[in-house]
Amino acid sequence: MSDDMLSQEEIDALLKGTGGDHTENEASSASLTNVEDYLDSFEQDTLGEIGNISFGSSATALSSLLNQKVDITTPTVSIIERKKLKDEFPHPYVAIEVEYTEGFSGANLLVIKQTDAAIIADLMLGGDGLSPNSDLGEIQLSAVQEAMNQMMGSAATSMSTIFSKKVDISPPAIALMDLQQGEGENTIPELDLLVKISFRLTIGELIDSNIMQLVPLNFAKSLVNELINPSAEAASAAPATEVPPVTPANSEETKQPEATPTMQESIPVQQTQEPVSIHIQEKPKQPNVNVQPASFATFEQPALQQHEARNLNMLLDIPLQVTVELGRTTRSVKDVLDLTAGSIIELDKLAGEPVDILVNNRLIAKGEVVVIEENFGVRITDILSQSDRLNNLK
Repeated sequence: MSDDMLSQEEIDALLKGTGGDHTENEASSASLTNVEDYLDSFEQDTLGEIGNISFGSSATALSSLLNQKVDITTPTVSIIERKKLKDEFPHPYVAIEVEYTEGFSGANLLVIKQTDAAIIADLMLGGDGLSPNSDLGEIQLSAVQEAMNQMMGSAATSMSTIFSKKVDISPPAIALMDLQQGEGENTIPELDLLVKISFRLTIGELIDSNIMQLVPLNFAKSLVNELINPSAEAASAAPATEVPPVTPANSEETKQPEATPTMQESIPVQQTQEPVSIHIQEKPKQPNVNVQPASFATFEQPALQQHEARNLNMLLDIPLQVTVELGRTTRSVKDVLDLTAGSIIELDKLAGEPVDILVNNRLIAKGEVVVIEENFGVRITDILSQSDRLNNLK
C-alpha cells in the first residue's frame, strides 16, 4: 500500500471480507439461481405475458366472488432452487395445486400468504375481511379453495384463447405450507429447479401482497415453445386446402370466358408451358320454398251474462306470476360446483322448439321467443285446451 492509495488486491480483499474459497462458493451458488442461465429475456417476457393475460381474467372472477376490487398485475419471473425454498417462503402460506387434464401435461401451484388467505376466506363467508380468523379451519380452507377454483377456471379459459385449443384443469387441492416448521413441503413438485412467477395482488383496501405461481422449468419452457411453434396436432386439426400450382399466363394471350362456366366446364388457359384446365363446380341449386307470412286468427271476446261478468270482475285484480321456461336439466352437486364463467349447460329442449308459458308454475300455453326493441318477449303459438289446463291445476 502506498501512502495515500490502496492497491487493487487490498481493495478486493476488503470487499470480500472472507477467504477467497468461501466467496467463490457464494458466487457459484448465486449463479445457479440466476434466471438468465435458464430462461432468456424473450422466454421471461413470454411467461410473464401468459400469466398477465390469464390472471387478468382471474382477477375479474375473484372480484365478483368477493365483491371487492381485485387487481393482479406486474408479473416477475425468477428461478428458485428446492434447497432454498425456506428462504423463498419464510412465512406460513397456503398452497393450491391444480393439474391440467386437457391441453397440457403438467401441474400448476399457486402460493399465497396464510394471512391473505384468511381475509379471502372471511370475505367468501360473508365477513368484511377486517378481522379474519388467522387459524384456517376446514370451512375457511374450503372457501379459499372455491375462490382459487374460480380463478384457475378463468385462467384456463384465457389460456384456451391464447393457445387456440381446449384447456381444462382438475379441481384444486389445497394445503397449508409452513416450511420453517417442515409442513407442506411435499406439495411442491420434487424438482431441483422451479420457475416462480410472482404477481402483485390487491383486494380493495384489505390486501396488498403477492400471489406466486410455481411451475416446473421444463413445463414453463414447453409453454413458450408451443406458443411460438404450435403443435403438429393443432396444425393437423385445421382444414387443409390444396391450391393447384398455376403459372401466370401472358395477359395478352389469356382470354376471358364470355359466359359463366357451367358444371364441369373446362376453361383453357394459354401459358408458356402446358395448358392447365380449371374445373369450376357450381353450387347445387336450392329448391324453391314457398315462404308466406304468418297469419294469426282473430279472437273474439265471448259474450257473458251480467252475473257472469260481475263474478269475473272480482278476479281481475288478482296478481298472477307468468314464467317463460326455455328448458330444464338435472345436474349433480359436483357438476354445479365445477361451473365457471363460460361454462355451457345443455337443456332438454332442442333449438327452435316452442318455449313453455306457465302461470303460477302451471303450464297453460306454448310460444316462441321474440325481441321487442331491447327486451325479450314471447309470442303465444298454442294454448292448452280447457280440459288440459284443469288437469294441470290438480
